[in-house]
Amino acid sequence: MKRKELAIKIFKEMYENDKMSQWLGIEALKISKGRAVLQMMVRNEMLNGMDIAHGGITYSFADSALAFASNSHGRKAVSVETSISHIMPVREGDVLTATTKEERITKKIGIYTIYITNQDKEKVALFKGTVYRSSKFWFPEEEA
Repeated sequence: MKRKELAIKIFKEMYENDKMSQWLGIEALKISKGRAVLQMMVRNEMLNGMDIAHGGITYSFADSALAFASNSHGRKAVSVETSISHIMPVREGDVLTATTKEERITKKIGIYTIYITNQDKEKVALFKGTVYRSSKFWFPEEEA
């Protein structure tokens, strides 16, 4: 199986069991080896008391992008350190896009930057994540 096909297969497997990504309404625009481009729309129930998106919404969105990108190589990966900078407010109806950049990958560690933009292509958040890459494969039969 080609690497891109494997990445898509892993995304589908993960998404099927990922209740948070489903609740966020995440759609995959592009999935490939080391890369995920996702989109979602901010809904009313995602707003905080200041009538802007709760910081956990963009954080969770970026965290999902990190998970899908870092697992796309075929090995199971989990985050060990993450951080986010909220650059500008996100409002109800905003359509957000999360774009991952794989900064570095080794046998055990992956480092990613996730840029979140709104429908006007303005950066609204910047997320950095480090993952631990285990020795377990999503589909061991594909790796042989």
